[in-house]
Amino acid sequence: MKVLNFGSLNIDYVYQVDHMVRAGETLASDGREAFPGGKGLNQSVALARAGVPVYHAGLIGGDGGMLLDVCRENGIDARFIREMPGPSGHTIIQVDKTAQNCILLYAGSNGQMTPDFVDEVLSHFDRGDLLLLQNEINLLPYLIDRAYDRGMTVVLNPSPIGPALKECDLSKVSLFLLNEIEGSVLSGCDSPEGIMDYMRKTYPSARTVLTLGKDGSWYFDADTALRQQAYTVDAVDTTAAGDTFTGYFLSALLKELPVAQALELASRASALAVTRKGAVPSIPLWDEVQAFAPQS
Repeated sequence: MKVLNFGSLNIDYVYQVDHMVRAGETLASDGREAFPGGKGLNQSVALARAGVPVYHAGLIGGDGGMLLDVCRENGIDARFIREMPGPSGHTIIQVDKTAQNCILLYAGSNGQMTPDFVDEVLSHFDRGDLLLLQNEINLLPYLIDRAYDRGMTVVLNPSPIGPALKECDLSKVSLFLLNEIEGSVLSGCDSPEGIMDYMRKTYPSARTVLTLGKDGSWYFDADTALRQQAYTVDAVDTTAAGDTFTGYFLSALLKELPVAQALELASRASALAVTRKGAVPSIPLWDEVQAFAPQS
């Protein structure tokens, strides 16, 4: 089985602030750093650092050399990454003194996918291969449909939540990875129990992981529900915590570990990630996660 992540590649501009800027406010920043990121690239790096061979497909602009470098440095197969005219996708990220963040996203090259490009990439994959998707690129409905038609297993992290998801046939998704905001928007419910009930009734053949920040995470399918406590750490930057969780959880499933063990591993990995700055630089290696012993 081959793993393809068809996702975004961004340059993240991270600003350290006392608090999130408010409407009409001019706020001085205590620092600015640039990091490689994008939910797609972050999740490919997490998979690779967890020991999973992964292909990444996506588009970069003329300024995206550092993004290709990250792929090469982490052993990610970048043969399906193409350069387009114009800038790469980028984000402006505020990180406050409590390590919380808010993110402004510009699609750039991530919004220039074409059906021909999608078809060309997917022609190299077959029934049983896994496709990982997020919502930072265009043509998400087309990607889901074409991958499903090829018999691929579709895994979706619908982040950032947005209008494109309304056009997607989500019944073709085999595994959802949601945070509490995404779960609430999809289901119309505010409680984890309500989200769980909605997902089970609406997508009975799918599996779902629901992350709840400091309240841990849930895994559930039609027959099973498992809960994992969050770990307590001194957080510095939460930017790639969810992407780290996604990559490590999938890596555990691909290694055929029990779901409970996959949840625990992903929770440890994401706890370690938030103790470091940046997106890609914060994602830990497999051996680091194994040696990490946070407090629950």
